[in-house]
Amino acid sequence: MTKPALLFPVLALALLSAAGCARAKAKTVPDVPPALDVPAPPARDVETNETEPPQPVPLPQEPARNAPPRPRPAPPTTPKAEQPRQEPPKPEAAPEGEVPKPAEEPARPPTTLQTTPAEAEGDLERGIRDTLARASNGLNRIDYRILDANGRSQYDAAKGFIRQADAAIRAKNLVFAKSLADKAATIAVQLGGK
Repeated sequence: MTKPALLFPVLALALLSAAGCARAKAKTVPDVPPALDVPAPPARDVETNETEPPQPVPLPQEPARNAPPRPRPAPPTTPKAEQPRQEPPKPEAAPEGEVPKPAEEPARPPTTLQTTPAEAEGDLERGIRDTLARASNGLNRIDYRILDANGRSQYDAAKGFIRQADAAIRAKNLVFAKSLADKAATIAVQLGGK
């Protein structure tokens, strides 16, 4: 490029910047409006309270105290001569042919409190076992290796629920077993859908 071609854009830029400076500038101090007239404060009207305070109520008389009687000291005791202890009578020896019976029968385990009737217990247990089978089959179809860390922990939790439900069925705690089986089945369905 030639010098005049370069000179023209530089001059145009200089003229434009000079034109921007030539304009009128804003005032630095704005016009202040006239000061407002503040009215005088109103006169104070104070009303006096001329009621008398109530008379204080006298305190009730304290009841007369009855002093508790003092305990009398125990008379000194003289040590008595020690009496020989009597040994308890020995049980008679049983004849050689008979086996002595124990004095007490062995304690029986407490009976289980059943929350479901005996007739419905079999149906309920069958339903729980079906739910556990569905949960186990669902978990067996899942490839443990492709699960992420959260999926593996859910898988392990579902397997733990199945083991706990089996133990609860053996202990005849069917309500708890049903709850655990339902949880395991829900997790197996959710993991299978991924």
